[in-house]
Amino acid sequence: MTMPRPGEPGTASFDFTDRRVLVTGASRGIGLGVAEGFVAAGADVTILAIDDEVEETARMLAGRHGREVGAIVCDIANQDEVRAALAPFECIDVLVNNAGLELVTPMTDGSAETVSAFERIVQINVLGTYHVTRTALPKMGPGGRIIITSSMWGKTAVAEFSAYSSSKHANIGFMRSLAKELGPRGISVNAVCPGWVRTAAAMRSLSVMARRKGREESELLQEIVDAQAVEGLMEPEDMAMTYLFLASDAARNITGQAISVDRGDFIG
Repeated sequence: MTMPRPGEPGTASFDFTDRRVLVTGASRGIGLGVAEGFVAAGADVTILAIDDEVEETARMLAGRHGREVGAIVCDIANQDEVRAALAPFECIDVLVNNAGLELVTPMTDGSAETVSAFERIVQINVLGTYHVTRTALPKMGPGGRIIITSSMWGKTAVAEFSAYSSSKHANIGFMRSLAKELGPRGISVNAVCPGWVRTAAAMRSLSVMARRKGREESELLQEIVDAQAVEGLMEPEDMAMTYLFLASDAARNITGQAISVDRGDFIG
């Protein structure tokens, strides 16, 4: 690992040559940003998502970096699909559980659509993360890394997103329990809690929040950014370095942690 000298601009550089990395939910958004970070760092990367777009994303990454990137289409809420998807892997060094679903689920809305959305969020964010982790574990050895994407809403909450917030709290509890369980095996488990990042899911939530509050999206977004200690909206690629660090030898003494990357949005 190389790093810039204090006071100099630049980013840390990590070498993941010959490390096998699986990133779920990586056809777009934070997952894509994280996957590209690992590809650029020399890892043997496979990306997994529920949609066929993951295959085009893998081709794009391969073309951009001149190295093969694997792609798997899989619904992680389906145990059988997960088993089939991970069966070809002999070894996984780094598992990034990033796949997730974020939708509004107001408790005052008893419609079948909202109830279905609540259940699907839990199936993907909680059970899906469990299925992938449980299936990947036999393929992981000492030095393995498991990183779960939670959310700043996994430490706090927001109105009308009870399913998403609950699932992200669950991710942190799951991570802390696994850190205790897998520590003796030399496998670390941590979570990253992103703040507002310019992804399709986040911008969809912003639109819903603005509409339900009767406000302009731009006004609400500005209010969100103003609440941060550091100005500006993060981009997916801004998240990658934290995952690379947690997967590196530099983080060998770190486990059971929920690390916020939110520009100081949640300080408490």
